[in-house]
Amino acid sequence: MTPGKKIPIFVDGVVLNGPQTDVKAGEKFVEEACRLIMEEVVLKATDVNEKVCEWQPPEQLRQLLDLEMRDTGESQDKLLKLCQDVIHFSVKTNHPRFFNQLYAGLDYYSLAARIITEALNPSIYTYEVSPVFLLVEEAVLKKMIECVGWKEGDGIFNPGGSVSNMCAMNLARYRHCPDIKEKGLSGLPRLILFTSAECHYSMKKAASFLGIGTQNVYFVETDGRGKMIPEDLEKQIWHARQEGAVPFLVCATSGTTVLGAFDPLDEIAEVCERHGLWLHVDASWGGSALVSRKHRRLLHGIHRADSVAWNPHKMLMAGIQCSALLVKDKSDLLKKCYSAKATYLFQQDKFYDVSYDTGDKSIQCSRRPDAFKFWMTWKALGTSGLEERVNRAFALSRYLVDEIKKREGFKLLMEPEYTNVCFWYIPPSLREMEEGPEFWRKLSLVAPAIKEKMMKKGSLMLGYQPHREKVNFFRQVVISPQVSREDMDFLLDEIDSLGRDM
Repeated sequence: MTPGKKIPIFVDGVVLNGPQTDVKAGEKFVEEACRLIMEEVVLKATDVNEKVCEWQPPEQLRQLLDLEMRDTGESQDKLLKLCQDVIHFSVKTNHPRFFNQLYAGLDYYSLAARIITEALNPSIYTYEVSPVFLLVEEAVLKKMIECVGWKEGDGIFNPGGSVSNMCAMNLARYRHCPDIKEKGLSGLPRLILFTSAECHYSMKKAASFLGIGTQNVYFVETDGRGKMIPEDLEKQIWHARQEGAVPFLVCATSGTTVLGAFDPLDEIAEVCERHGLWLHVDASWGGSALVSRKHRRLLHGIHRADSVAWNPHKMLMAGIQCSALLVKDKSDLLKKCYSAKATYLFQQDKFYDVSYDTGDKSIQCSRRPDAFKFWMTWKALGTSGLEERVNRAFALSRYLVDEIKKREGFKLLMEPEYTNVCFWYIPPSLREMEEGPEFWRKLSLVAPAIKEKMMKKGSLMLGYQPHREKVNFFRQVVISPQVSREDMDFLLDEIDSLGRDM
């Protein structure tokens, strides 16, 4: 036997000596993949001269991509080609002309933070396995709580605003009926929650998931701008009580998805206090205005809420997903509601302060360190840099509104309150037509047709939708600081170019 060479150890025919992975090959692949990401995503995808998307219908895309998983592994060259194909055919949400959703753009500091967390692969339930990231989350939550206007509070990061809203709903129900945690729904009265007719659809999903029932979600009427009407809220609360039901929660919205409307929080809080109801504010979209001294007035009264959902992955570009549920209560209500006291994780006789084992406040077990990417951006830009980002988005939206008013064939739905700019494009063939049923029928076909053309050309991506009695219109949302005035001009020019012959 060669000196220094160990005798092979076999178990069930498997050699156990040394690592099985080819470490050198793995390191080489990561290095090459990172170079590809830098060239094809960070550099190229943010270039306005590149396409926003390379549209292919599903069946054709399935043929272009090698999706089959085989018995034997692929070569590294093949894997890198697959990576390149994935990037090529994916939508470039970092592109300055991607306006399709309530997130967009590339924050370099957040991206670096995400690379770090992906490499470290932490799960933040206990301090022993995730000491840095738990302290980061604590620091970020404290700062966000200050932005809301509370002197103290609690919170947890969740995988998206929908989950934050659901957790808040469950927390409000637990506060109202603490026995539900152990005894379940049997014996409970009929519980009612109230939310705006313009609320996010996650409210209905949460009510269904939690066993409250969608019929027990009472939708409060909104005014012409999409804001909840407090007088109608009051009326519906009394109506629910007359039916023998038990109101327990009001969900207000700060920044509705389509119109960007902000409910009157002070007036709603008055109603909630009068009736002893939990007030939750879904500020997933609009919460980022809190960092702007100029625009935080939109959320006036938010300090009176019992809980707030806020998604930094939207306006503040922390990267999907980054969503916080903030709670005013400091009596450990989150932990009381969600704790399961798993003894293999949350041992009480550890050698350190177990109050830092915050994972039992979450409905999850494994949990990503989402606060870290927001922390990195906040550290890099400072609060003043975040404020500048928000203010610039508002200013660009204002510029777009002014341009829409100047241009023939463009019509605003309303003056925007936030950075949601909603408008119709009216092609020349309809401009002399009377605004009757036939006009609106024909106009409803315009936005979908233009959207198809822009997607297939790859020039930009812009969302459209009908809304209540309004036929299809475009919703432009400004977020990314990489967007310029020239991009606003291009947006309107391109819509006119694609739609003028319709």
